[in-house]
Amino acid sequence: FPAIPPIAGVTPRVARAGYKDWGRCDLTFVELAEGTAVAGVFTRNVCCSSEVELGRQNVAQGRARALVVNAGNSNAFTGYRGREAVEAIMAQVSAHLGCPQEQVFVSSTGVIGVPLPLMIAPDMATMLGYIFTDAAVEPGFLQQLLSAANQRTFSCITVDSDTSTSDTVLAFATGAAGNAPLISFDSAGADAFAAALEDVCRQMAHLVVRDGEGAQKFIAVTVSGAVSDESARKVGLAIANSPLVKTAIAGEDANWGRVVMAVGKAGEPADRDRLSIGFGGTWAAREGQPLADYDEAPVAAHLKGQDISIEVDLGLGDGRATVWTCDLTHGYISINADYRS
Repeated sequence: FPAIPPIAGVTPRVARAGYKDWGRCDLTFVELAEGTAVAGVFTRNVCCSSEVELGRQNVAQGRARALVVNAGNSNAFTGYRGREAVEAIMAQVSAHLGCPQEQVFVSSTGVIGVPLPLMIAPDMATMLGYIFTDAAVEPGFLQQLLSAANQRTFSCITVDSDTSTSDTVLAFATGAAGNAPLISFDSAGADAFAAALEDVCRQMAHLVVRDGEGAQKFIAVTVSGAVSDESARKVGLAIANSPLVKTAIAGEDANWGRVVMAVGKAGEPADRDRLSIGFGGTWAAREGQPLADYDEAPVAAHLKGQDISIEVDLGLGDGRATVWTCDLTHGYISINADYRS
């Protein structure tokens, strides 16, 4: 892991709570300075954990004093016992810090359906992302910036199309830098902060994909010529989530017909006779038909690398989006089949 520089107002600690039979730290506690602003985005899975429900509810008040994260137990689908466990953690931390309970944020990830053991603490599996800054940012504006960055980064990645019960991204701004609080894009430095936040989110999102179960190749799918940016994103995700596309990339097979299939099933406007598809900057098909002089050699060479690009031009409009995914290998099956052991 890269060295994490100290951030004024942020004090992290780790411990071994023993959620599973492993020899590693599985509990993180982060103490935050008084007045720290918080913003968050959460999973849309309706079977979410109590941690997500309470986090979504409490982020609205805009302030945070602590973050507790545990690995090994998602505490999802555990009924009232799961909620009581989270509330007990929040109560103990709030009593320790002397802060309102709603300023304590808890995240858990791991096995679903097993209640969280009282008073150890929360988990970590799935996708949990945390961003800390010493900048002073008004909570409402921080939420606006995080939501926008999320839409172009975390919401544009996929490993297997499944939406976790625990996915959470939280941003904390301690204000210790002493700058005039950023309250809108009219504030001095707001544009630079927004760009930096999105850049961090994009880097983190890419790391999630590169660390996907059994992943060997990082795939960028760029869709242009769609009727809108959102339509382009949906087409891109249909390609990125296709097991046939992902296994073809894993096998280094330049089967662009599988991309055609994925575009057609996306449910978005598309015209077979305007569709163009390429790999690594080499077009294989243009305007609905294979190129007469198509040479598969450069495409085959590109697919042997670790960073793969797929280009799709729908030829319908100005909509454009890039999404990121990984290939689907035997490793994915092995890791997930043995997940609970």
